[in-house]
Amino acid sequence: MDRLSALSRRVSRWGLWFGGALVLLAAIVIGIDVLMRKFLAASIGGADELAGYALAIGTAWGLGAALLDRAHIRIDSLYVHFAPALRIALDLAGLALFLAFFGLVAWHGIGVAGQSWTAGSRSQSALETPIVVPQVVWLAGLAVFLASGILLFAQALAAALAGRAGEAVRLAGTRSAEEEVEEEIRDLQERAAREAGR
Repeated sequence: MDRLSALSRRVSRWGLWFGGALVLLAAIVIGIDVLMRKFLAASIGGADELAGYALAIGTAWGLGAALLDRAHIRIDSLYVHFAPALRIALDLAGLALFLAFFGLVAWHGIGVAGQSWTAGSRSQSALETPIVVPQVVWLAGLAVFLASGILLFAQALAAALAGRAGEAVRLAGTRSAEEEVEEEIRDLQERAAREAGR
């Protein structure tokens, strides 16, 4: 299970970098397109289409890393006042519902991609992109996210059933303010150590 967890983290981290690079590339292309329109009265053509694909694909590929880092936003105003057992149950229920929702999105996405493939659908822009290409890359990101999420759920459930409440919360719970402060301090210390080593 530890090997699978390490692989999941590695693939999700790679997906996060891939998704971020796509969004950054989309921003650069849009910036160039805006400058070309302003100063050359010309356009790249299809920059907005490519940016849309990049945003959808980048989001899908970033979901797994955000889940494993517990970076998804949760409203925890009441949560912090509940008993630990109830918190763990809510964490597991929330994770299960989150995965179920994206599982449903992926299921319908597979149907749409299949239809795009069968019909040979292309975008209506000058690029005439085969729609199935960005759809499949987007679905691959969702698949990585769902696999990581299912593994995380199984680990958290096993920890909760074995009475390891702290581990279950660390896996599936929301990050506390103390954890976020500790992480910021650790990042500052690492940055200071790197700068001092120069």
